[in-house]
Amino acid sequence: MKKVRKIYDASFKEQAVQLGYDRTNVSDLARELGITAQQLYKWRKEFETFGEGSFPGKGNLKQTPEQAKIHELEKKLKDAELERDILKKAIGIFSKSGR
Repeated sequence: MKKVRKIYDASFKEQAVQLGYDRTNVSDLARELGITAQQLYKWRKEFETFGEGSFPGKGNLKQTPEQAKIHELEKKLKDAELERDILKKAIGIFSKSGR
C-alpha cells in the first residue's frame, strides 16, 4: 500500500516552531498538530540554522542571507566572465580581418 506524503506549508511550520518554543511538552504539541515530535524538532533545528529562509519549499535551496548574496555574486561573476570571453573572441576575429 502506498503511503501518502503530507505536505505542510511554510506558515504552518513557522507557527508550529513558535508554539514549540512556547510550550514545555513538545510531544503533546506535536500530537495536537498531527505531526511527530521528531518532525517538530527537525523543523526547530532548521529554523535555528536558517532563520527566515528556512522553509522555501518546492525544491528551492535553504540559504542564509549571506549564502544567498554569495550565490548571487557568483552568478554575476560568471556572466561577466562569459561576456569578457565573447569580447576577446570578437576582438581576435575583427583584428584578423581588418587589414
